Amino acid sequence: MDNQHGNLQATPPEGQRKFFIQMSGAPGSGKSTMANLLRQPLGAVVIDHDIVKSTLLADDVSFNQAARLAYNLGWALAGSMMRQGLNVIVDSVCNYHETLAQGSKLAELYGFEYWYIECRVDDMDLLDERLRKRIPLRSQRTGVARPPVDVSISQAQGGEDPRALFRRFIENPCRPGEGERASVVVVDSAESPEGGRDYILERMSLG
Repeated sequence: MDNQHGNLQATPPEGQRKFFIQMSGAPGSGKSTMANLLRQPLGAVVIDHDIVKSTLLADDVSFNQAARLAYNLGWALAGSMMRQGLNVIVDSVCNYHETLAQGSKLAELYGFEYWYIECRVDDMDLLDERLRKRIPLRSQRTGVARPPVDVSISQAQGGEDPRALFRRFIENPCRPGEGERASVVVVDSAESPEGGRDYILERMSLG
């Protein structure tokens, strides 16, 4: 395997299940809340993309470069945690198949189960309310039509209406395809977060 992951394949002890979890969902859909609710029952480490990205932005790295570096650093951290035999939850927006491919590659390399967990909220007004109420990190939106502070509205939308952009996030999520090495759970996170957590653990045969 490549040098980025140390050329060393670590296999979990026989009979012990190990998990690599990729969170997914539109901004405001509850990914971070769900990741933290899953952390304790899974004994997992959460790698928060926005914390890494916001730290880079605070050091005057440009927004686009910070986004790219945050993903690279996140994968490196995930690989390090997995080599230590720790379950990992990657808390990031999952909009590109490259993200799925990298997660699947790490899971296969270290002998972990790969789970894709999508938090879904169809109510645009609820998403906007959540985004406006939260205390944002520098890399995060503060509303459906409010991009991060380092990004202009025109840059964020690319000329697209923000509600249409969010609708596209919701209706066309980037999920693993049939035949790919992944287990998919889609949870309605408009309601009780604890209920969503219990549903996910049940689907993982851990409830």
